[in-house]
Amino acid sequence: RTPPTLNRVGRRQRQMCIRAGPTRTASGSVAVPGARARVARAGRIYVEGRHDAELVEKVWGDDLRVEGVVVEYLEGVDDLPSIVDDFAPGPDARLGVLVDHLVPGTKEWRIAQSVTSEHALVVGHPYIDIWEAVKPSALGIEAWPRVPHGQDWKTGVCRALGWPSDNTGAVWQAILKRVRSYKDLEPELLGRVEELIDFVTGDGGA
Repeated sequence: RTPPTLNRVGRRQRQMCIRAGPTRTASGSVAVPGARARVARAGRIYVEGRHDAELVEKVWGDDLRVEGVVVEYLEGVDDLPSIVDDFAPGPDARLGVLVDHLVPGTKEWRIAQSVTSEHALVVGHPYIDIWEAVKPSALGIEAWPRVPHGQDWKTGVCRALGWPSDNTGAVWQAILKRVRSYKDLEPELLGRVEELIDFVTGDGGA
């Protein structure tokens, strides 16, 4: 698989664009006209799955290519400790991880605590799935439906909303098309992604 490559506009470049009458990227950052993609950093951002990676690429991709940050997906967090060990985060190779449903006391929370260090930052949003981080208003629905515990969340959502439940991948692509900018995403996701970007690029880390 080929992971999306994401980059962010640096502060100095952002200030230069302001004087020239800036345009905005999907993440709300000031675009850098004619900027070339930077060679990939040693640092990385990991997200849980393909849908997470596609959403990050959709909203932050244009910005982050300038900083050379690569995003990879894990297909779950159960193997995160061994993945972090293999990556061996350090001062010049920071690792940021975005986890779904990161709530104190959950399995995801315990795994996150076990791998967090000076050079590895794990943050998360409260949503069961990344779909839920898309504002209902962007999709023309009043709210995301509640799915009884024990049921597959995506399947339950599709059935409750009358969407095809036998092809959740196609449903996701339809959802993704409705996301045009950061304004279509919940603040709980926006803040966490920005935090990871700053950490990996050294703008906000220790």
